[in-house]
Amino acid sequence: MSGKRIVIVGGDKDLLALARGQLKLDGHELIEARDCRQTLDLLQRSPHDLLIADCRAPLWDMKFLAGIREEYPETALVAVTASQATKASIEAIRLGAYECHADPLNSEVFRLVVNRALEHLGLREQIQALRGSLDRGYSLEGVVGQCGAIVHVRQTAAEAAQTESPVMIRGEVGTGKRFLARTIHFNGRRSDNPFLSLHCGAIPAEGLESELFGHIKGSFAGATSHKKGKAEMANQGSLFLEAIEDLPAALQHKLLRLLREGVIQKVGSRNTTQVGTRIITASNRNLKALVEDGKFSEDLYYRLSVIPLELPPLRERSEDIPLLARHFFSQSKRNHGRPELVLPESLMHRFSSYRWPGNVRELEEVIDRVVALCTGGRVMERDLPAFLQKERPPLDVLNMELPAKGISLEAVEKALILGALKKFDWNQSHAARYLGLSRKTLIYRMEKYRFHKPEVPANTGPELNSAPITAQEAAPQESV
Repeated sequence: MSGKRIVIVGGDKDLLALARGQLKLDGHELIEARDCRQTLDLLQRSPHDLLIADCRAPLWDMKFLAGIREEYPETALVAVTASQATKASIEAIRLGAYECHADPLNSEVFRLVVNRALEHLGLREQIQALRGSLDRGYSLEGVVGQCGAIVHVRQTAAEAAQTESPVMIRGEVGTGKRFLARTIHFNGRRSDNPFLSLHCGAIPAEGLESELFGHIKGSFAGATSHKKGKAEMANQGSLFLEAIEDLPAALQHKLLRLLREGVIQKVGSRNTTQVGTRIITASNRNLKALVEDGKFSEDLYYRLSVIPLELPPLRERSEDIPLLARHFFSQSKRNHGRPELVLPESLMHRFSSYRWPGNVRELEEVIDRVVALCTGGRVMERDLPAFLQKERPPLDVLNMELPAKGISLEAVEKALILGALKKFDWNQSHAARYLGLSRKTLIYRMEKYRFHKPEVPANTGPELNSAPITAQEAAPQESV
């Protein structure tokens, strides 16, 4: 423990002698104040880590300590009292001071109490530093991008952070839903309170209720003690529910009650518990379609999506890829201790021409791998993964002619996806690989466009249709 600045006030000659011997021996700077007025002067002129107050004097006023605690909350307190049962002792504990009994005054006990107070001060400073790093790590500037969709997301997230309303984030796998949820929390009123997350699809249904709402002892086999659920643990903070579409119907009703009434009911309990937890949810599925199909509660959907946010896939904002690549490159250089490494501008087209089926997460991981494995001071093309070194096929391989009256990009995407599915007899893995997408991304798009494998009549095989996409298929329709 490095030396600290300690001020002592009101000490008799025995206490002062003990403090001079012990504290200076431990490398601390000790300043002696005659009275409360001089102590305040010292604290106003410069910060002190610890105040030792001798509360045994007949005219000692505990209001002085209360004022110190209010005006200088970063200064740790040690109160020297005559015994445990005195009024001064009780008040010192109430103010959060470390107490040292002087009946009799023991050098080892005194040193132990002072060290504990300083250790607690160190822990508090570490927590503040970590909180500061979290705040910096989840600033709104971390939502990198200049395309219209991302600018809108950033603006809406800034507004959402200052409210208490539920937020629903939608986007494909790897688009940054968890980062955005944390950003909203750490830039809002609840930033000093817990942020907890729970993946609704990662826990078996029978254990999910306990994990979310808690349980009481004996409520089921293995429930040997009471347990708080994450909805209660995040009280006055935020609870981020990933893959909300996987929440079972019974728990959807319980979550709806939390949003309506602000109460939860633990497994096995007849009573309810009041909580003030903000709910942020995320999904890579089309929840509106699930509602229409009767697979998700309509009431819950509208309660959760008071503030909806849509994160676009990286292939739809290719203009942001160079920005993101440079951002992740700077981060990775710092993490790996390689400030001299250079990423040439001439390689940016390799990143921009790839479709990034894993979205922002995949780009970040690729950049980190390049930084970690590059042996020179400059990233070369040979340092890139093999799939980035390949030349992308030109547009004319699709045999498309652009119609004179205009074209719908959404219609092009629909036609491409449908054509690939037909080409591979609706095999999702093969179609996704052909399109340069992940299978999850393809499923997301199929749900968006309501694509389903057609029913095949008995004793007949499906017809394969691998015909090239025509301009008529890609042209805008009346409903677009």
